[in-house]
Amino acid sequence: MSMPEREFAPGDGPAAKVSVSLRAGNIRAVRERVGARGFSAYVDAAVERQIERDLLEEALQANEASRPIPQSMRDEAAELFRQVKSAPELQEEDGWRAHEAG
Repeated sequence: MSMPEREFAPGDGPAAKVSVSLRAGNIRAVRERVGARGFSAYVDAAVERQIERDLLEEALQANEASRPIPQSMRDEAAELFRQVKSAPELQEEDGWRAHEAG
């Protein structure tokens, strides 16, 4: 694996060729979406999004450790989410997924 000489933040720096193993179904799905030429850019963007999610999760855990969320607020949020998810306009044929994407 070729590594740059200096360190770069996620999303920065020159491209470097690496070898990764992916499941055949994921390879097929990416190729269907972007073709062979867009494969690396698609995977690179996916890796960057995952790093962002990991960092956000770490920040949320650190924040919660310093200021725990009361169980009553957790219960209230869970109930509100159930109510929103069961709203009549989300029960139509397109349902929840169409509203998530929008």
